[in-house]
Amino acid sequence: MIDIQSRDLPGLLGEVPHRYGPGVHVLSNPWAASLLAIACSPDTVQPHFNRLVGRLYDLLLGAVVGLEMPRTVVRVPTRMTLRHPEVALDTEVVDPQVRVVVAGVARAGTLPAHHVQASLCEVLPPSRVRVDHLYMNRRADERGEVVGIDFAGSKIGGPVTGAHLLLPDPMGATGLSMDFALRHYRESGRGEPARVVAMHLVVTPEYIRHMARTHPEVQIYALRLDRGLSAPGVLSLPPGERPDEERGLDEHQYIVPGAGGVGEVMNNSD
Repeated sequence: MIDIQSRDLPGLLGEVPHRYGPGVHVLSNPWAASLLAIACSPDTVQPHFNRLVGRLYDLLLGAVVGLEMPRTVVRVPTRMTLRHPEVALDTEVVDPQVRVVVAGVARAGTLPAHHVQASLCEVLPPSRVRVDHLYMNRRADERGEVVGIDFAGSKIGGPVTGAHLLLPDPMGATGLSMDFALRHYRESGRGEPARVVAMHLVVTPEYIRHMARTHPEVQIYALRLDRGLSAPGVLSLPPGERPDEERGLDEHQYIVPGAGGVGEVMNNSD
């Protein structure tokens, strides 16, 4: 018989209280906040930066698995079962039948996508975890105005029907890249996933507002919400209390306080 403490395991230790609705999860975790603060420092460079990104995504993935993925109870022999054959470990685990597609949105999302895939393969059968690669380039008209997105060179390995679609993109700034990525899956006839989860290190209020309008089905997970350009009176209120007055993007659509060019730091490029 399974021990009661091993059943119905809690999925998450804590979240920042907010008014954005049930689809937004900003984790409240001092350890994650400490690691993320180091990652955002201009003194943090390679190879330390990429190692921190991996550790931060492991924390995010633990929350996503805990709340978004189905579970099952298994019996696992331990080393002590050799001495006590009548006893084994009965515990709740992630259902090994769940299928996961991880979408790597180039370029900042490529490393997190591979890290999430590798971590999931420690628990799930590797054949149940796939990585897709999305390469997006803005398409402009003769006046230089953006009229669409080209996905030339993208590699999607099959349908997403019934799968958990994870999108680990570090910075959720405007929501446009996430919007285009999800539209591409739908418009290319890849089917409907069972669950769509966006996984970010940092998000802005602008990102949350955009995703609520365009893809309300998406569950958003983040380690931090940046709204540093909001008025002091807004910052004194719970996030989402006065959402139209919250600002986290400057005039160049960079996140404040943010982390600077994460894609550049990750790839050691200008």
